[in-house]
Amino acid sequence: MEFADVVRRRRMVRNYRPDPVPTEVVTRILDLARRGPSAGFTQGQSFVVVTDPDRRRAIADLADEPSYVAAGFDPWISRAPVHVVICTSEEAYHRRYREPDKLGPEGELEWPVPYWWVDAGAALMLVLLAAVDEGLAAGFLGVHTVPGLRDLLAIPDEWHPIGVVTLGYPAPDRRSGSLARGRRAFEETVSWERWSGPEPEGDEHQTDRPDDEHPGEGEGEELPEPRDEG
Repeated sequence: MEFADVVRRRRMVRNYRPDPVPTEVVTRILDLARRGPSAGFTQGQSFVVVTDPDRRRAIADLADEPSYVAAGFDPWISRAPVHVVICTSEEAYHRRYREPDKLGPEGELEWPVPYWWVDAGAALMLVLLAAVDEGLAAGFLGVHTVPGLRDLLAIPDEWHPIGVVTLGYPAPDRRSGSLARGRRAFEETVSWERWSGPEPEGDEHQTDRPDDEHPGEGEGEELPEPRDEG
C-alpha cells in the first residue's frame, strides 16, 4: 500500500471481528514502531502486548467498559484481540543526556520540551500506521481512563504507560458525532516562512492535496465523558 493511502485510511476504529491476529503480524508492527525517532537515540519506549482474553477483559473492566456499552457503543476493548500498551521512560532520557557526548558545560539539558512524550507519540503513530498497512484497524485508549493498568501489567515504576492501542480486523462501528466538525483546511493549518505568512507565489510551494478519500475519518468514536481521548 502506498504511504499516502495508509495515512488517509488511518482512523480510530473501536469494534473488531473475533478473528485472531497472527503473532508474526503483531511482531512486524512493533518492529516498525521501535524504529521511531528518539532524542539522542535514547530509544526510551517499550511495548507490552496483551492477547490473553482474561487479561484483556481485566483491562476493559479497569476502563469501565460496561458503562461504555450501556451508552450504546460496542464492547471495543474486550473485543479487540490484541492490546499494545505503549510505555516511555523519562529517566532513560536523563541518563542518556548525562553521558559525555550529550552533557553540556552547564550540565544536563533543561528539557524545554519533554521529548520522552514526543517520542512516545511518534511510536504510537507508527503502530497505528503499521496496523493499517497490515490490513488491520486500531484504536487508542488514553491511560487516564485505565486506572490500575500499571499494577495489572506489572509495569516498573520507571516506565510510564501512555495508553492502550487496540488492534484487530475491523467490524462496523459507531462513528463519533465530533467528525461533523470536519477537518481543518490546509490553508488554516500550514504557514509558509513565518506564522500566518503570505500565500506562496506561483507554484513554488504547491502540493498535491487530493480530496480526502475517507472524509471525517481522522478520529474515531469518542468515549463518554470523562473518557475523552488523548
